[in-house]
Amino acid sequence: MQHLEAGARSISLLIDLNFDRLVFVGTLIVALMAGAYMGSH
Repeated sequence: MQHLEAGARSISLLIDLNFDRLVFVGTLIVALMAGAYMGSH
């Protein structure tokens, strides 16, 4: 049982650490799409 709890904590930590990267990539994609839209109109 302790092994499962430790695994769940480590997965949660990985998600927390990578959340910033996901937000950064999402923001970058939105910015590129907005720039392409403005450039085409």
